[in-house]
Parts: sequence; structure tokens; C-alpha cells
Amino acid sequence: MPTPTPTPTQTTGHFTFAGWKEHDVTPAGTSPKLAHASVTNSFSGGIEAAETTCEYTIVYVTEKTGTFTGMEILSGRLDGREGTFVVEERGSFGTDGTVHCGFEVVPGSGTGELTGLRGAGSFTAEHGAPSVPYTFAYELS
Repeated sequence: MPTPTPTPTQTTGHFTFAGWKEHDVTPAGTSPKLAHASVTNSFSGGIEAAETTCEYTIVYVTEKTGTFTGMEILSGRLDGREGTFVVEERGSFGTDGTVHCGFEVVPGSGTGELTGLRGAGSFTAEHGAPSVPYTFAYELS
């Protein structure tokens, strides 16, 4: 009889931007434009992590549309378990100011009580919203 696949644990919460520093990488007037952003977020809910570190590479196809990739390290708690893990993020943004992003745990990055963490999540950020809701499904082995 096959071993049943465990059902991932689902958790939700919100995060807020605590800081955003962006600079152009390509020369002025270049299109598409490449930029780098160093971002600090604070997570609450299932993920509790204050002042995360996130580094994004952003491609502006137009002034208001584009895509991005990033790595974010979260230190704190996940549903009460303490540790650190890293997520890889990929997303896009459009003319309406909405950002869509999916993220996945970098394999082997979990520490402490989060060793063996696997999972993926997403968020949609509305322009001007003070906080952003996220969802995250994960497993611990």
C-alpha cells in the first residue's frame, strides 16, 4: 500500500513594508530599465518575522509595468516554531499598481525548528495598501 502524501499546512497573515531603497542599474534613459531594491518587511500572522531582509532585481518594461525576482530571509516564527528560512520570489506588476508574487522556500535553508521546511506561497499587493495579505502552504520533514 502506498504511503499517503502529507497534506501541507496552510497559514496566512499580513506583511508591511518597513523600508524600500531602489537604484537604477542601467544608464538613464535605457529601456527596458534594470533596477535593484533592498527591502525590509515585517510579517505577522502564521509567519512572525520583524525586519526581514529582501533583495530584488526589477525589470521595468515600461515606467509602470514589469517583473521582479528576489530572495528574502525570514527570522522568527512559523506557526510558533522558531527558526530562519529563505524564500525565492518571482512576480509582476501592472499599470493599475497591483503586484502579483509567488514565493518558494529555498531547499535546505530552514534552521532551528524549521529545519527541513518546504513550501510555497503568494501575495497580491494593491497600490497604496498599508499591509499585504499572504498565504503560505508548507511541510516540515
